[in-house]
Amino acid sequence: MQIGLVGLPLAGKTTFFNLLTGANCETGFTGAGEVHLGSAIVPDARIDFLSGLYKPRKTIYAQIQFKDIPGVRSDEGASNLAVKLLDEVRGADALVQVVRAFNSDEVSSVAGEPNPFRELSDFAAELLLADMGAIENRINRMKNTRKLPKEAPAQLAVLERLLAALENEQPVSSVELTEAEQEIMVGQSFLTEKPLILAVNIDEAQLAAGDYPDRDRVRAFASERGIPVIEICAQTEMEISQLPPEDRADFMADLGLTESGVGRLAQAAYERLGLISFFTVGDDEVRAWTIRRGTIAKKAAGKVHSDIERGFIRAEVFRYDDIFELGSQVKIKEKGLFRLEGKEYVVKDGDIINFRFNV
Repeated sequence: MQIGLVGLPLAGKTTFFNLLTGANCETGFTGAGEVHLGSAIVPDARIDFLSGLYKPRKTIYAQIQFKDIPGVRSDEGASNLAVKLLDEVRGADALVQVVRAFNSDEVSSVAGEPNPFRELSDFAAELLLADMGAIENRINRMKNTRKLPKEAPAQLAVLERLLAALENEQPVSSVELTEAEQEIMVGQSFLTEKPLILAVNIDEAQLAAGDYPDRDRVRAFASERGIPVIEICAQTEMEISQLPPEDRADFMADLGLTESGVGRLAQAAYERLGLISFFTVGDDEVRAWTIRRGTIAKKAAGKVHSDIERGFIRAEVFRYDDIFELGSQVKIKEKGLFRLEGKEYVVKDGDIINFRFNV
């Protein structure tokens, strides 16, 4: 899973990126800037428990890939936004817009006082305009081309529907397409079709108060559009993350935080993208695997190895909750909670699976 961090300059994207990935990229306004790439493990107490129980040689958590995309000033316009963002977000599974709510004299002297609602709504409008421009250009090229492929009329009809939605301030993601329409649009990528998560970057005083400028308006705007919202104190959390592990919990508790920034973001991303985790366990390795909700056992086996999917025989399944309660696979079997499932079994979040196969 790859997540692109987007937003305006000085919102704290790179600070948040450093917090998530443990990187040490330079922060602040850097003109055109550069794209930063990094990864972070997905915290999961279930993996911690299973690793302690099986004591494997390797413990492998799920991972999220992050892309810190340079900020674009609103006065640069939608065309610049499209040029700078479209190629970068094409491969991202989701976008996280970081908006600034924190107070800082240094930042305010350059970017003005924080106005998270305007930042959020302006950015949403620019995404719409960028997609409108891209679709209009595509439609004009198709209409001015004499020899088009046979699927062009159907694709043109879909593009015109998408354009009409954008002109009514509706994102591409709001337009329902049939399977056939989705197929003819493969390879087309639009900014407003990407799942979006909002990360409001606050300061310690706002964290303690549980409030920041325009909080109610920001949350109402996000709620109307089905956008998950997390609130982060990126600078402080990054500083805490650089402390020795034994000191971090006390500082997090002092701030009233029970979960790290990457944990909160991972939870929001999994819910937004419809993702779940299943586990494989043993003396050699305990590992989390990320799949789409609704994935059948045979396809889940392919996440582990293509040979296992090809030679799938059955899945031996039990639940994390059961082993957490009972403490061993022996007791799982004694209670009749160990199951054999076929290839069409729909894997559930928290399943522990051993795949039987023959190739």
